[in-house]
Amino acid sequence: MGSQRKGLTSFIPLLALAVVLSLCLGLAKAATTLPKPVKLEWHYYRIHNTCKDAEIYVRHQVNESYANDKSIVAKLLRLASTDCLVTGCDASILLDGPNSEKTSIKNRGLGGLALINKIKTVLEARCPRVVSCADILQLATRDAVHLAGFSHSDPSSNKTFKFLFKFDQSGAPSYPVFTGRRDGMTSIASSVDIPSPSISLEKATAYFKSKGLDVLDMTTLLGAHTLGRTHCRNIEDRLYNFNGTRKPDPTMDPSFREEMKKKCPERVKAGQSDPLVYLNPESGEHFSFKETYYKRVLKSLAVLGIDQQLLYGNDTKEITQEFAQGFEDFRKSFALSMSRMGNLKVLTGNQGEIRVNCTCTNKDNPHLK
Repeated sequence: MGSQRKGLTSFIPLLALAVVLSLCLGLAKAATTLPKPVKLEWHYYRIHNTCKDAEIYVRHQVNESYANDKSIVAKLLRLASTDCLVTGCDASILLDGPNSEKTSIKNRGLGGLALINKIKTVLEARCPRVVSCADILQLATRDAVHLAGFSHSDPSSNKTFKFLFKFDQSGAPSYPVFTGRRDGMTSIASSVDIPSPSISLEKATAYFKSKGLDVLDMTTLLGAHTLGRTHCRNIEDRLYNFNGTRKPDPTMDPSFREEMKKKCPERVKAGQSDPLVYLNPESGEHFSFKETYYKRVLKSLAVLGIDQQLLYGNDTKEITQEFAQGFEDFRKSFALSMSRMGNLKVLTGNQGEIRVNCTCTNKDNPHLK
């Protein structure tokens, strides 16, 4: 009974925040769709004295990586969401294999893998077979996201990580990552059901709902497109062949469309290049966390089709307008939705294992035979 009460108490700040956001945005359903508390704990490794400085080790490696490559934020956001939205937050995306999730065409161009593997190596040297790859991925993503608000300050400072929720005047929020996950044992390419960037709003809403996330979560999590890049192949239908009509997407601002055509020439022959373009040009190479993503949606300046679709649903439009006007609302909602997503179908207790190497199960690890 005590442990159940402790787990439920840990979620009180999240529940309170969900209620506040739902009332502000007029979305009563958002307050009632929080997933049931799972057997994860705040500072799990410190509480159980198995690796008390695990989160500090993770943060240090993320700080070093971010200092050299700010794009690591977008890479880890994609990696973490791809992991959680497929079979749950079990680090299955990290497993190698001829038919693993990594090999799916939908996962082409995944980044951040080397950093997660490096962090795992560091932790194995200090706390062997204790910290799961699944926890490392969630912690590293949280720390990288928060650094997106430190483009003009020292990312080595730890003072902003002292509280459950910490919101500075600008940039991305830190959010709670409950730990104690274990790693999955399988990874199959056919299980990857990440939707097309041109999916309709109705299908996108149904997809997120099938994962246990509501419309507020969906609209918030798509806000991760405030930073990062995408290949031209993901928008060429909007530029040249919308819904098979051989015409451009009429919902895209004409001037912006012509600008994007220059960056993404129509591919008419095999082997033609597939350039990268910024999802939010106003964030661009700084990979900064901004509300301008939502402002661009309202002006029909979204890069991806799914992002522009937010303008055409009553709830999603209302949320988009609120986030475009109130950056703090977006940041707080992002903290909540990232925490919610990080709790999807986690493995705990005797489920799964603690991998020694994130790229293979212990059974397949030649160094353990």
